Amino acid sequence: MFTLTEVASLNDIQPTYRILKPWWDVFMDYLGIVMLMLAIFSGTMQLTRDQVVCLPILEPTTEDAGGFLASQPPETVDSLWNKESAIGEQAAPLMAKKPPDIITPTVPFKSPETFGQPQPTGVRTKLDFQQYVFVNQMCYHVALPWYSKYFPYLALIHTIVLMVSSNFWFKYPKTSSKIEHFVSILGKCFESPWTTKALSETACEDSEENKQRIAGASSLLKHLSTSSEEGSPNQSAPMLNKSGVTFSAEKLVSEIPSMTILDKKDGEQAKALFEKVRKFRAHVEDSDLIYRLYAIQTVIKTVKFILILCYTMTFVASIDFDHVCEPEIKHLTGYKKFQCTHNMAFMLKKLLVSYIALICAYGIICIYTLFWLFRRPLKEYSFEKVREESSFSDIPDVKNDFAFLLHMVDQYDQLYSKRFGVFLSEVSENKLREISLNHEWTFEKLRQHVIRNSQDKLELHLFMLSGVPDAVFDLTDLEILKLELIPEARITAKISQMVNLQELHFYHCPAKVEQTAFIFLRDHLRCLHVKFTDVGEIPSWVYMLKSLRELYLVGNLNSENNKMIGLESLRDLRHLKILHLKSNLTKIPTNITDLSPHLIKLVIHNDGTKLLVLNSLKKILNLAELELLNCELERIPHAIFSLTNLQELDLKSNNIRTIEEIISFQHLKRLTCLKLWHNKIITIPLSISYVKNLESLYLSHNKLEYLDVSHNSISVIPLEVGFLQNLQHFAINANKVEVVPKQLFKCTKLRTLCLSHNCISSLPEKIGQLSQLTHLELKGNCLDRLPAQLGQCGLLRRSCLIVEDHLFDSLPMEIKENFSLVEHK
Repeated sequence: MFTLTEVASLNDIQPTYRILKPWWDVFMDYLGIVMLMLAIFSGTMQLTRDQVVCLPILEPTTEDAGGFLASQPPETVDSLWNKESAIGEQAAPLMAKKPPDIITPTVPFKSPETFGQPQPTGVRTKLDFQQYVFVNQMCYHVALPWYSKYFPYLALIHTIVLMVSSNFWFKYPKTSSKIEHFVSILGKCFESPWTTKALSETACEDSEENKQRIAGASSLLKHLSTSSEEGSPNQSAPMLNKSGVTFSAEKLVSEIPSMTILDKKDGEQAKALFEKVRKFRAHVEDSDLIYRLYAIQTVIKTVKFILILCYTMTFVASIDFDHVCEPEIKHLTGYKKFQCTHNMAFMLKKLLVSYIALICAYGIICIYTLFWLFRRPLKEYSFEKVREESSFSDIPDVKNDFAFLLHMVDQYDQLYSKRFGVFLSEVSENKLREISLNHEWTFEKLRQHVIRNSQDKLELHLFMLSGVPDAVFDLTDLEILKLELIPEARITAKISQMVNLQELHFYHCPAKVEQTAFIFLRDHLRCLHVKFTDVGEIPSWVYMLKSLRELYLVGNLNSENNKMIGLESLRDLRHLKILHLKSNLTKIPTNITDLSPHLIKLVIHNDGTKLLVLNSLKKILNLAELELLNCELERIPHAIFSLTNLQELDLKSNNIRTIEEIISFQHLKRLTCLKLWHNKIITIPLSISYVKNLESLYLSHNKLEYLDVSHNSISVIPLEVGFLQNLQHFAINANKVEVVPKQLFKCTKLRTLCLSHNCISSLPEKIGQLSQLTHLELKGNCLDRLPAQLGQCGLLRRSCLIVEDHLFDSLPMEIKENFSLVEHK
């Protein structure tokens, strides 16, 4: 038999799981324990005390007794008569006679020892003790109803099944792991100091303060809409609406009481909890297995209750004290019927009635549980009440198993869900990050990261932080601030202290700006760099920085998204001088023409995407510098020839093969610098001579074979000339060159080199590397000798070496002889 401890362990669950046990589950657990004890008690009593006592029922006919003796062998009859004769002398006459028709009570013989004592009376049954035991056992199995014998065992089995059904969802592997994880996280969230702090801060914000904030925000917004350097007072108001910029009083962190600093350990634990809750939610919301399993086990218990009640009610009347037994053992005892009594009948009946009452209570609770499960959608959970009572209005609603678990927790204590909701709020997480961030990044630590860059400006670069530390705005002497990969960058009103700040960088950093901070940036910021993945990530307030001089946009700005850069937005940048777009444009956005009155420099740096449409360039008449880099251009765009104020043109890293259109540059009277490097140009047309004002020409990294820049005022041969690997003819006569760079001699395919009439004072020894050189002009320079390595130019003849005679005579004799031999060949 099971012990009570062993069986009770089936209903044992960890104490931490109690938060997932609503009152009905707890009540059913207690009912299960009572039913278990009742079953064990019934079974114990039945094993120790349950028995049936039977007596034969004597029948009035003589055939039974006579027939019994007649059916026995003679020796058995004789033994019976001999046994009876030993009782006393009074029984002897009876033994000599035939059995009477009816056995009546007789007065036994009184021996001298028993004289004076009361004598037993009753019907003599003629059965010995073993026969009684045998009859009792037979009648126990034949006369008693089966339910009287097996009730304790059935009750035990039913109770165990109900207990297992009640707690199966805690034990099933696919649900127990989720439940265990949920209970663990829930307990940590409930006890976390951050939960208490967040809720207490929320309680401090009363409605009066909220009204003051809204009123303050309205006044700032009104001031913003009326402050404009030019135009009517209402000119800026539609600007805000068109650009989609909205400022909320909730963003004024300077007006919200600052939260006290958490212990570092508590802060790290809270951050870890946010991450755990986020991952747990993503994992559990995918399915509703826990909900379905709980519903199934409740249905099973209900069906079990109905089954038990139905068959138990039919057997309760069959438990009786008196029973008539006909065990078919007349041939062994001489009796056909026995009158039996069941000594446990009364107690079993009372226990059965008690069991039925407990089962009925259990079943009613099961039916209520089913009603609770299906009367409303438990796979959806709303934190609406928590959102109303706190400032965390962004707590999301959850679904599936996550929602069901929270509904179960609410039946235990709603405070658990309220505290748990704090860790579902991004606002709460951002506040925690802000506190931890400010605790870690103090003013002294930030000061150590400030550097002086190559432009001799104080610069601070913050990378992959959770936010912008408040102490940053105390660096009043900072000139450049770079924020990279900071997901929750918020520019507060304290930025107005940074009077020296002129340049801001946002690299994949969608910054939010308060009203006061925006007003400061609008009036003081001069340069802004924004790096993004999609154009929608560009903060809307960027397009209203009226004092901005330089704007650098790096990211996806293809033709499908050009409409995102609204016409009104760029029009508000009234003082923008430089616009740099590093993207994948297929055409120049038409709304860039809104900047034409004041835009001076335009840079379009593509990622290899072919720029097809450039007609918008014609309208930017004041453009002085234009760079079209890596745009897969094959020819010089004709739209450029309309830019009469253009001074510098850079067409680097394209696929330009011919520059026949270069003659049209003669109309650009102010063009002084032309950069055609990193292309595939083979020749330069003579029409380049018509570009009279050209001062700088960049042709490195091309496929030039013939380059003649004679009769100019060139004083320096650029070092990049060494990248012209295909160059065969290079003439730079009649210029002002003083030094021949060593990089020139990397052009090993060079056959003609004309350096006459310059100011060259020495010729590098590396000239010997030009093994294919056949023509060299050095006349009219300041040379005092020729390098001996000139003799390594094996194809050079004396007639093709244009140099003064005294310089040729300065060469060693063997070299001069070699020149002569080559000449004769």
